Amino acid sequence: MAILDILNYPDPRLHTVAKPVKEVDAALHRLIDDMAETMYAAPGIGLAATQVNRHIQLLIIDTSETKDQLQVFINPRITSKDGEQEYEEGCLSVPGVYENVTRAEKVTVEALDETGKLFTLEAHGLLSVCIQHEIDHLLGKVFVEYLSPLKRSRIKNKMLKHHRAI
Repeated sequence: MAILDILNYPDPRLHTVAKPVKEVDAALHRLIDDMAETMYAAPGIGLAATQVNRHIQLLIIDTSETKDQLQVFINPRITSKDGEQEYEEGCLSVPGVYENVTRAEKVTVEALDETGKLFTLEAHGLLSVCIQHEIDHLLGKVFVEYLSPLKRSRIKNKMLKHHRAI
């Protein structure tokens, strides 16, 4: 396994729309393992393949306290949304930034698991937020795009300044 580089906002590659996964094979399993190691090391609770510069419809999530309940979503698709909730979100691609975002309170998602088997999941609360946040990455959208133009501009400048300082 390997720790992968995470793209940082405003990297234009974060706006790439991910392509569907065609085959669940050994290379995909290796990527899932590497993404899991990367996410846990960061540390984070979700990671989309887009964030590690792999533009395929793959995301992983683990919202457990024990960090041992990895969920894999291949070609995920939200089939229904209900309600509304505001949640303070952060993102491994926008380190150190936390802002409130309004999203659906409940979502139903269809995806393939790591074996290629189709499943449907109804998610509430944090898991719902995380699924929506990570699917946004696959669509080329970063959570700061939900914020006002002023806040977004300040975050972009902060990230650029931080990147130059490295």
